[in-house]
Amino acid sequence: MKHSLNLLRHIFLVFAAIFVWSCDRFLEVEPLDSVSDQVTIVDKVSAETAVRGMYRALAGNNYYGSSFQSIGYLSGDNIARTGPGTDPSQFINHEVTADNSTVGSVWTAIYQTINRANHVILKVPDVADIKLTESLKNQLVGEGYFIRALSYFDLARTWGGAQLALLPTESVTDKDGLKRSSLEETYAQVLKDLDEAEKRLPATTNRIRATKKTVWALRARLHLYKKEWSLAEEYATRLIADPTYKIAAPYNSFWGNGVIASAESILETSYSNTNQNSHRNSWQPPENGGTRTWVPNSAFLDLINNPEIGGNRSVLAAKTIGGLWYGTMYYRSPSIDPSYVLRLAELILIRAEARAELGGAAKFQEAVADLNLIRTRAGVAAVTPADKAALLLAIENERRLEFAYEPHRWFDLVRTGRAAAVLKVTDVNKTLLPIPIRELNADKALEQNPGY
Repeated sequence: MKHSLNLLRHIFLVFAAIFVWSCDRFLEVEPLDSVSDQVTIVDKVSAETAVRGMYRALAGNNYYGSSFQSIGYLSGDNIARTGPGTDPSQFINHEVTADNSTVGSVWTAIYQTINRANHVILKVPDVADIKLTESLKNQLVGEGYFIRALSYFDLARTWGGAQLALLPTESVTDKDGLKRSSLEETYAQVLKDLDEAEKRLPATTNRIRATKKTVWALRARLHLYKKEWSLAEEYATRLIADPTYKIAAPYNSFWGNGVIASAESILETSYSNTNQNSHRNSWQPPENGGTRTWVPNSAFLDLINNPEIGGNRSVLAAKTIGGLWYGTMYYRSPSIDPSYVLRLAELILIRAEARAELGGAAKFQEAVADLNLIRTRAGVAAVTPADKAALLLAIENERRLEFAYEPHRWFDLVRTGRAAAVLKVTDVNKTLLPIPIRELNADKALEQNPGY
């Protein structure tokens, strides 16, 4: 009897071990939309899966899902923070260190997105599957070029020149030894990728995936950053003139009441019950299931709650029962709020700024009209700036409110040279973030940005 019990116990342990090993093996399997190695892109299904994984990386918590966006507005002058931890305060105080965990996680997330795009760009053209037509191949590869362009654009405006890894790797460390390109060279690669994307993508409207129109929108932003005013105006106008994109009033028409992919949206990230956006948690108060880590500061509250300045954008903030202010744009439960990458309001203000910079009486009046289109949607009176300087300041101030919870304010003040006057960031070196210390330690080809 005892021998039988021991035998049964032994058999049980063997089966238990097999079961645990099987479970571990099951858990080790990557999600389908994150797989991008050479084995997976073999047919139409796996090619489309790889592209979905590319967009998943773009929407990830450390990229447009939350962390990258937080750099853009915490470094500006609209947002304060609560709670423990020094990392967010470093952005607000403009004393960011190379060991800042957000800096490291965003750098890694962007390069992971680039790597997924590289897999799509390299491997999809060689897939032999009758179901994967040439037109669909072109579309998928074009989307890869667009996502890579956007990723390198974000690296460039955050850190300056980037390591231009243009082939897929097994890990982000495989790019070690690659020298950083200059800011100009990085922007040139962005433009080259956008050209390749435009050749392949359809001229359709899709608010969660790239098309030719999405390319034109990012080109308008790129030309604005490069101070190529005529090109910025030209590409912005292509979207503004397209009847499939519209500005609706009031301000929260593109994000309030559970709306997804509104007529204003050019590109937004997409989430689901099983793939949620962590952004909401940092904005909502505990009584709504959040942590209220980021809050609108008093200066910003004064602006949006002034009917003559904020107008109906006052909906960007609300009070708890206890009287605490919190941001409202990311509010859904479950957390499937989109993150807004490109929208029509930005294109209108890009064109306004470009026209103001181009000069001349006619362009001046056209720029004023663009500016007032955004002000009218916000429910505030039209303005008549006296001169170019006043007009550019009015556009800057409008962008501050319009994109308060989107990653624009800091980058706007840096690209216009206004960070010193507005934010008191007098050390020009601080207008770029430090290269993450772990990257420097791992890759001797990397050089730290000056001043760090």
